[in-house]
Amino acid sequence: MQALSSARGAARAPAAPARPQRGSLSVRAATTTPEKTGATTRVARNANFGKLQAGYLFPEIARRRRAHQEKHPDAQIISLGIGDTTEPLPPFIANAMAKAAAGLATREGYSGYGAEQGQGPIREAIASTFYPGLVAADEVFVSDGSKCDISRLQVMFGTDKSIAVQDPSYPVYVDTTVMMGNTGGHDGTGFEGIAYMVCTPENSFFPDLDKVPRTDIIFFCSPNNPTGAAATRDQLTRLVAFAKRNGSILVYDAAYALYITNPDCPKTIYEIEGADEVAIETCSFSKYAGFTGVRLGWTVVPKKLRYSDGSTVHADWNRVMTTCFNGASNIVQAGGLACLQ
Repeated sequence: MQALSSARGAARAPAAPARPQRGSLSVRAATTTPEKTGATTRVARNANFGKLQAGYLFPEIARRRRAHQEKHPDAQIISLGIGDTTEPLPPFIANAMAKAAAGLATREGYSGYGAEQGQGPIREAIASTFYPGLVAADEVFVSDGSKCDISRLQVMFGTDKSIAVQDPSYPVYVDTTVMMGNTGGHDGTGFEGIAYMVCTPENSFFPDLDKVPRTDIIFFCSPNNPTGAAATRDQLTRLVAFAKRNGSILVYDAAYALYITNPDCPKTIYEIEGADEVAIETCSFSKYAGFTGVRLGWTVVPKKLRYSDGSTVHADWNRVMTTCFNGASNIVQAGGLACLQ
């Protein structure tokens, strides 16, 4: 029996290591050498990122502002950086989102993936509120903001397109163009391959279109970021005619349109006859409703807008949104709908 017990003891599996106490962390350090830590992949960097000038503009402005504030704590700083909000959301908007969020905890209120183009009620509300008689609801694509849509538009247009931008303008137009490989290098004043449409007090902040070369895509923002200048009806009529004459697509950024009070300055490019044949419009709840951190916007792509081969831009944009995006948050869309009702 003694021998049998000894044999059984010898056949036992090794004892399991002691279980770590709750709250403790068991870590085994990997040994390495400087040669290993200095290793790189065999993937070449996207050379276009090397063309970009310093960091993205607004984080750099914020960094410099913080540094100045720390050095001069009593200074009254007027920030000319990113157009962020300074006030809280109205309670009725926050309540609408809270109700939608609470509904997700019920079988009746739960929803999974939403429609990539946006929920029907908010698309209908956007069309009827901002584009009555001008745009159909199925031409409205709800998104996480116009900045994101500008980047996705660049993906849709591809890497062989020429670009024109206002000068000065929102830096996203230029930076995404560079990232897509549609420019040469930077010569100290601008990027080769981009047509800079000079906007100064001398020309009432509207470019001399006779001096602008033909490009595939024209980015135009009204009211302009950063000058605040809003284009008049006559100016936009000339811009649409220019795009038609050159066979260009106009990407019209209307993020600040609701600040317009002059009736001679349209709040949408689609107030101009024929614009639905050449123009895409992006817009945002960020400035309209204080949604900078909530993230909600939309893009209008008319079904009349076509490529040179006759195919619709609308179909390609729908493909981009269904492939690269799963739709704006259902909770956020509830807040956006509350704004419009």
